[in-house]
Amino acid sequence: MSPLAALVSKPRTQDAIDALRAEGVYDSTRSVAEYDNERVAIPVHEAPAETAVDDTRKVDLPTRARGLDDVLAARGASEETITAAPSSWAVVGDIVLADFGDVSAESTLDADEREIVGEALLELHGNADTVLARGGISGTRREPSPEVVAGTGETETVHVEHGTNYAVDFSKVMFSPGNKAERARMGDIVGPGERVFDMFAGIGYFTLPMARAGAEVTAAEINPESFRLLVENARLNDVSDRVEAVLGDCRDVETTADRVVMGYYDGHEYLDSALDTLVSGGTLHLHEATPEPLFPDRPVDRLTAAADQAGRSVEIADTRVVKSHSEGVVHAVVDAVVE
Repeated sequence: MSPLAALVSKPRTQDAIDALRAEGVYDSTRSVAEYDNERVAIPVHEAPAETAVDDTRKVDLPTRARGLDDVLAARGASEETITAAPSSWAVVGDIVLADFGDVSAESTLDADEREIVGEALLELHGNADTVLARGGISGTRREPSPEVVAGTGETETVHVEHGTNYAVDFSKVMFSPGNKAERARMGDIVGPGERVFDMFAGIGYFTLPMARAGAEVTAAEINPESFRLLVENARLNDVSDRVEAVLGDCRDVETTADRVVMGYYDGHEYLDSALDTLVSGGTLHLHEATPEPLFPDRPVDRLTAAADQAGRSVEIADTRVVKSHSEGVVHAVVDAVVE
């Protein structure tokens, strides 16, 4: 490998890379790096003849980590396939979850092209066994509809996150890698012995880190498959003694809580039940998929209105965006203290 690099001023970096690539001398196997305060070093196979650069000299640049484009190119994929390949994916346990977009979109890959991309993702992530295309989540039971793209087709795995073990079956239950920070946060803010009502527990997304932190959690889940994994995960994390798992509608659960977690996007419809459960001075966490221009006003107004109707007062402690939900819509959370 040639250690040559072309030196250019920092403002010209992208234009120079494009020109060097067009000239055929850009070395994509090494990384661009700062050379001095004014210039960057761009890796090249040989001194450029057509692209204007400040200088060409030997520079020790680090090897660039291979990306999906590199693997696809090495496998002989077409430019169209490389361009249409997913730009985002997540590795959960030994499963790769990839976003292949709307199947009706013109740029969507056909079945053969999706398999090519899937095999490339398996090469890129050597410990993974299966690639799944993300599907939609539907109904109050939040049931997924993924598609096996490549690999063994196994949809069950165990994912470890901040020390918490999550057994999950992507063919039957939902799991959002993008909620990682929020799951960790819930484990950080609860105290030992605190009574928590997780109204939409799923497989234990928030229940498990809170129980591991010492909280006593009543966890309601209406989907039987999610409930089965919730119970399994409580055992897997050795917190069964701190988790009371309830199969059924959270509105039918009789409990008293210092903290209520409402992780369902349409949870505002259950606010009356949440407020009935929460002690005075308790904390409520309301999740919602909100059009970006309406956040935080819409969920705050919904919470305030429900509290007024229940004869209670609300102090908003925090509002935050967890992640993007869809174009123009955010997954957001409102934290409130209810008197």
